[in-house]
Amino acid sequence: MATSAQQPGHWVKWGILGAGAAGAAAFSVVTATSALAAYFARRVVTPEKSRADDVSILAVIPNGPELQVVLDATPDTTVEGRYAIYFDGGRAHAVVGRIIAYVPREGSITREVLEVVGGDLRTATRGWWSGSVYAHPQELGLDAEDVTIELPVGPAPAWLMRAPNALATWAIMVHGRGATRSEGLRAVPAAHLLGMNALLISYRNDGDAPYAPDRRYGLGVTEWRDVEAAIDYAVAHGAKDVVLFGYSMGGSISLQAADLARNRRHILAMVLDAPVINWVNVLAHQAQLNRIPDYVGRYSQLMLSHPVGRRITGLAAPVDLKSMDWVSRAVELRTPTLVLHSVDDDFVPYEPTSELARRNPEMVTFEPFSKARHTKEWNVDPERWDNAVEGWLRPRLARYTLPRYTLPRD
Repeated sequence: MATSAQQPGHWVKWGILGAGAAGAAAFSVVTATSALAAYFARRVVTPEKSRADDVSILAVIPNGPELQVVLDATPDTTVEGRYAIYFDGGRAHAVVGRIIAYVPREGSITREVLEVVGGDLRTATRGWWSGSVYAHPQELGLDAEDVTIELPVGPAPAWLMRAPNALATWAIMVHGRGATRSEGLRAVPAAHLLGMNALLISYRNDGDAPYAPDRRYGLGVTEWRDVEAAIDYAVAHGAKDVVLFGYSMGGSISLQAADLARNRRHILAMVLDAPVINWVNVLAHQAQLNRIPDYVGRYSQLMLSHPVGRRITGLAAPVDLKSMDWVSRAVELRTPTLVLHSVDDDFVPYEPTSELARRNPEMVTFEPFSKARHTKEWNVDPERWDNAVEGWLRPRLARYTLPRYTLPRD
């Protein structure tokens, strides 16, 4: 009598089961990979509804008429400079300055409190860290007009902050992903010193402007049209040309506007702070930070850029990542550009910025900072940031400050 191992039918049955088990395992791996890639891709293009309170406020200590605050020691809170910690759902914030004490073994850091705006820091227990030390123009002691810009997706609010004895060049501030127009307030004093009116815009999906129909970020592929509308507004109200100030994704948006906008001839120059020069590089870096395997990260990029991926990401149209690779397109950039970028940027690596400047030194000037985290170059050294911007821009604005002579008539 044949044993079960010798029976042909039984061997085939186990072979099928074995193949089925291997197939199920492979299917599980593929499914898990696809799910992780899809999650990562959706996170990249989906606006966050609210900021997470990710910093603990451990204590507030009176120091005579002043205050000191004890916080969790994190890679952000342990860097010297001037910052804000937002609390009470973002309705209030405290501006903090120098480090007074740092106790690594306890995981705490004590910093001076320079100002508290809109709330009582002593009752707060958690908040979020930010480089936007000003939430509203009035905190700068400057007047601002609330104006409306007609974007392709609908009317959007903006602040217009006029400079004394203004030139015919305006500064247009383009904030980054997950930020608001208040991000550009840090640059307004430098713009005013140069004689430029400052227009701080909102754009689709940022919480102030209307949502796009798909409610997704285009990473610059769609948002540049909102900058185009802002340039139209500036020109219609007296500007001859503009300087785009772009932060992070706002840098990517500005680069796209300089490349594609029908009114791009009005863009005199760009000042970019920690800009996204190459989205593929940034996405790969973010995948690595989140311990996502490289092949999963590449799959996410495919989902973002391929038409089929729209069903997963929710995008109305795929994002052309190659069109926003300004390292490969370096020679195509014909707008004078100053880039301020920290070599210690934790979110957007500086290497593409450095390489862009190397490949196109005629148009791109790279001002490297150190120690600063993402878009916090000004916070670490505001005097150097302002001086770099003023020194680079002033010669480009000089044509408006030269004497104008009228030829005598015959």
